[in-house]
Amino acid sequence: MSYENLTRKLTSGEAVVAGVLSGTSADGIDCALCRMVSAGAPELLAFQTLPFDEVGGPEDEIPSEPLRDRLRQLLDGAAMGPRELALFSRDLGRAFGRAVARVSRDSDLSVDLIGSHGQTVYHHDGLEGSGAATLQIGDGDFVAFEAGAPVVSDFRQADIAAGGEGAPLTALCDDELFAELVRPAAILNLGGIANLTLLSERGTPPVAFDTGPACSLLDGLSRRLLGSACDLGGACASRGRPAPALVAELLEHPFLLRPPPKSTGRDTFGLRFVELVIDRSRFHGLDPEGRPEAVLASAVAFIGESIALGLERFAPAIPVSLVLCGGGGRNRALVGAIERASSAEMLSSTDFGVSPDAREAICFALLAARFVLEIPSTREPVTGASEGSVLGKLSWWRGETRAFDSSPPSFP
Repeated sequence: MSYENLTRKLTSGEAVVAGVLSGTSADGIDCALCRMVSAGAPELLAFQTLPFDEVGGPEDEIPSEPLRDRLRQLLDGAAMGPRELALFSRDLGRAFGRAVARVSRDSDLSVDLIGSHGQTVYHHDGLEGSGAATLQIGDGDFVAFEAGAPVVSDFRQADIAAGGEGAPLTALCDDELFAELVRPAAILNLGGIANLTLLSERGTPPVAFDTGPACSLLDGLSRRLLGSACDLGGACASRGRPAPALVAELLEHPFLLRPPPKSTGRDTFGLRFVELVIDRSRFHGLDPEGRPEAVLASAVAFIGESIALGLERFAPAIPVSLVLCGGGGRNRALVGAIERASSAEMLSSTDFGVSPDAREAICFALLAARFVLEIPSTREPVTGASEGSVLGKLSWWRGETRAFDSSPPSFP
């Protein structure tokens, strides 16, 4: 397909655009297939979250470790040299492309364009003296080759180049996704990092910012104290009582006091922060290994209060409703803590036809379509970037793709 034909299909609403990413929690590859419509939110046609092991072949296991394990080690601070990082970016690119191909086959849809966020392995915490920087791996050319469609990627780099934080980019799409939402309102994404989009009067740009950790802290504590990937449904946290002194100490973290635009990542709220919470738990008389429920209960209380403080300190108007998105919405203890800390009515994004799990993938599909149509996305109140920049880089593909059957359990 020519660039002109792709533009025509996008303009006419015929194009199918995929959004693909692995979030801060790194629990799988999210892939959404969407149809771009002339007005309003994209139409979600298909969505899956695929385990890394289902779309990574044996040739990607260098050095002889599955992609998931390599990713977890990297996100937890393992050293990775230039060679290893280059190989890993290639292998993740292959995995993202295969995920798109898999969902395309399963849904019997042909994909015209892909928006690939990749996997964030570094994101500045606002304290880098030389200025903001970010790194997402999962090379777009490999995504394009495996999926057989052009790819737009590296959205965050363009936002930072325009003077922005590079996050939260999903806020750039919330006006369209939640057009029917009564305002003032807030969209709360509970991923590895929690972030808010504050929607005021129509025609007024949203305000957005990261509030601090969410699943990165809870999952890190679960791996450390429970030996499991997560506290499923918040079951362990629900059995505990938060320690007020510990919660109060965590709420003094300097990131929570900084005004927006602001963003953060695992360098601030990753494994080191998990270990800090465990250490301070002991100081406050808790027994992390013997009675982990009190530590997890304190963690969910801290997250709930940090979100409420963000609303109280930085919202242009107190929202009447708080719309939940992201995997953290399945943690009942966390949702309960947010409800207790905030006066806003709690809603789900499903109430507005937006899948909580698919929202981010839908947004990156939309940003890819904007790139091809040369529609600017940057908004200064959202990330701090100067107005009017088109986000992304294009990996064009017209050739044949490599045949790859990603159906488990065997690979070619």
